[in-house]
Amino acid sequence: MTKTISEREIAFATLYEITENGVYSHVILGEVLNKYQYLEKRERAFITRVVEGTLEHQIELDYILDQFSKTKTRKMKPVIRCILRMSVYQLKYMDSVPVHAVCNEAVKLAVKKGFSGLKGFVNGVLRNVARSLDQVKYPGKEEPLRYLSVRYSMPEWIVKLWLDAYSFEVVEQILQGLQEKRPLTVRCNPMQGTPEALKKRLEKEGVTVSVHPYLKEALILSDLDHLSALESFRDGAFQVQDVSSMLVGEVADPAKGAKVLDVCAAPGGKSIHIAQLLDGTGSVEARDLTEAKAELIRENVKRCKAENLTVKVADAQCEDPDWKEQADLVIADLPCSGLGVMGRKPDLKYRMTKEDALQLAELQRQLLSVVKNYVAPGGTLMYSTCTIHRAENEENVKWFLKEFPEFELEEIRTYLPEVLRADAQTLSGCDAKDPEDIDAQKSRSENGKLTETEDTAVQPAGMIQLLPGVHACDGFFLAKFRKKK
Repeated sequence: MTKTISEREIAFATLYEITENGVYSHVILGEVLNKYQYLEKRERAFITRVVEGTLEHQIELDYILDQFSKTKTRKMKPVIRCILRMSVYQLKYMDSVPVHAVCNEAVKLAVKKGFSGLKGFVNGVLRNVARSLDQVKYPGKEEPLRYLSVRYSMPEWIVKLWLDAYSFEVVEQILQGLQEKRPLTVRCNPMQGTPEALKKRLEKEGVTVSVHPYLKEALILSDLDHLSALESFRDGAFQVQDVSSMLVGEVADPAKGAKVLDVCAAPGGKSIHIAQLLDGTGSVEARDLTEAKAELIRENVKRCKAENLTVKVADAQCEDPDWKEQADLVIADLPCSGLGVMGRKPDLKYRMTKEDALQLAELQRQLLSVVKNYVAPGGTLMYSTCTIHRAENEENVKWFLKEFPEFELEEIRTYLPEVLRADAQTLSGCDAKDPEDIDAQKSRSENGKLTETEDTAVQPAGMIQLLPGVHACDGFFLAKFRKKK
């Protein structure tokens, strides 16, 4: 079959939709890869890498281009800007791609998109970049904000947010972690067999498998093409889920026969995990705002054969009197800024603003004010987000305990993998607001996190902030509340 469209043209079209038309990267990239399944695995991998890599390094790519182009990137025509960004990414990060191929294909693409008059400009800029790429001067560490922003392509407001909370070294670890290759992590369905048996089955299907260091039921997969091509996936032998998300179920530790409500459940990973931990007993109701999200949960529930789980469309902001003090366990994995998963959704960092993040923190408080009413006396409320933002995490915990004294933090260290236990936090561990106090806390800690001291030992370590680069998982926060009897 003669190809009518090249991988670079597909990558360009995908990037353009994301950067100029606001389409979400994980959504359109999935659609594109599904549409072009007939392409070779190598070609689809090229498209994925160029799209994700260009987005991931966009600030750095613009910084480089601005040193070689009289027309700054922000003033370029969107088509040309997109072509140059993806081309510079190839030049800097894809050694296997010849310089002449990058330049020639970029020129062809500019002409094809109706900009033949700018082909000389495109060629000239890229040739200059290729010749002098190793001479690009970056901001130095004496400008920590600028240095980290450009080096790791992170908006300055996010870098500042993290520098206010962690040491320079930890922030750099986080940023490095977000740019590392993200492994595909899955959770074994215990209703269908052991992790050992699943590992052998996947290996027979040609997948490379390793066990995650945190949880034995968490497996890391590589060297696979389409998940849907795996019989083990279609049979529901595993669920795609980051290990950080798995910790919600592990820490919740529901008792057999428990009545569980998951208020913002899509795509259903935590709900299914909880249902499987109940071993067919009790009940789990998974809710989300729209029918589309509910259908996504249903698809995963059906595939994983979670018979003690039902799905319902419901707005978590609207109180449901039928559930008042009925739940032994409420899962509140609430909408958040997503700053912990930008490695998987690289366009998110350009969409989110400081104001948006603060508005989400307020929304979380509104939701918590409603869903806490569903917890039965002696029951558990699990609060979690996939972000790294004190206002959405630690500050919300402090607010919740102050506003609703019938709840208290419950010790979580015994439920965590041993390697994470020292990182569990008490309420006082996040109490410093003054920068000097924060620095004082950092001086008593490793990796910028508070260690147990005499003033914290009497309090339960009821929450944990996981950091990419520091921990072997996505950025994630969870807290466990117990409602007093």
